[in-house]
Amino acid sequence: MHKSGFVSIIGRPNVGKSSLMNNIIGNHLSIISSTSQTTRNSIKGIYNDDECQIVFIDTPGIHKPKNSLGEFMNKQSLNSLNDADCVMWIVDASMEFGSGDQFVLHILEDIKTPVVLIFNKMDLVDKESVSFKENESKFINSYSFNKIEYISCLNNQNIDVLVSDLKEILPIGPAYYDKDLISDSIERFIISEIIREKIIYLTKEEVPHSVAVEIEEMKENEENVEIYACIVCERESQKKILVGKQASMIKKIKQYSKRDIQKLLACPVYLELFVKVDNDWRNNKASLSRLGYKNK
Repeated sequence: MHKSGFVSIIGRPNVGKSSLMNNIIGNHLSIISSTSQTTRNSIKGIYNDDECQIVFIDTPGIHKPKNSLGEFMNKQSLNSLNDADCVMWIVDASMEFGSGDQFVLHILEDIKTPVVLIFNKMDLVDKESVSFKENESKFINSYSFNKIEYISCLNNQNIDVLVSDLKEILPIGPAYYDKDLISDSIERFIISEIIREKIIYLTKEEVPHSVAVEIEEMKENEENVEIYACIVCERESQKKILVGKQASMIKKIKQYSKRDIQKLLACPVYLELFVKVDNDWRNNKASLSRLGYKNK
């Protein structure tokens, strides 16, 4: 008996959605960063074993949008629930139940899909403490969950138990994708996300969410793959940070990105990065569409 289905991962920003999917899939598909709202598109990661195929949809963190890009990110998260066989709501076990969680609950009230509540970052809390128990009850008593799990992506705690839970919930069905495939996202998109992740990691809060990456050209040669990518920012001051003194920052971004891209493609890579300013691109529909942020 073979199980298969689509599992949508939702939650507030920075609770570990991307880390969990990357952990289960065993590959670097989604951006991982301590900066919130780094995932912008819904990315499908595919888990296969002899018993099932689980297609995970990692979505942007649900938040109050401040611009057109924020609206796009929220719509991506909400759209994923309509096609899912199961929804995983991930919460940070160390954070108090708040208005953002109430907002997620309001969304869940309108769906009939089975929901699994997952407390992540259990390595940061004492499960038997009064404070955790009180906070835990606020979540558990708020909705009729099909399953509740306690995990730590950092320590790989209870990930296998979670996968077993999902197998129970998912319907009997065939594999939707080839078993050698780990994602249906095209290589260009994954590469652009790798570069953006390195930018967030290296520039910290100096250039937060005002950066996008556009792969302008990608061609395969006998000896390597050539990639030419443009980093788009909103202001000249941000461009200066991205380039750095004597091009020190852009060299670091290229070095860190190239390492992960070569792992992804399993071959030598020639990577060239450019930086350009596109004023207020996050509120410009034409720019958003060109950079791939276009709701279907």
